[in-house]
Amino acid sequence: MGRGRAKAKQTKVARDLKYGTGETDLSALAQELKANRSKEEEMEAAW
Repeated sequence: MGRGRAKAKQTKVARDLKYGTGETDLSALAQELKANRSKEEEMEAAW
C-alpha cells in the first residue's frame, strides 16, 4: 500500500520520455556509436 505516488511519478517520467519534444543531438550520437564500434573491433581483434 502507498505505491500510488511513486507509480504516478514513474508514469509521468515515462510519458515525458516518450512524448517529449527534446532536441536530439545526432552528431553526438553518431560519434558515440563510432566509438562503440571501434571498441568492438578491438575486442574482436584481440579474440
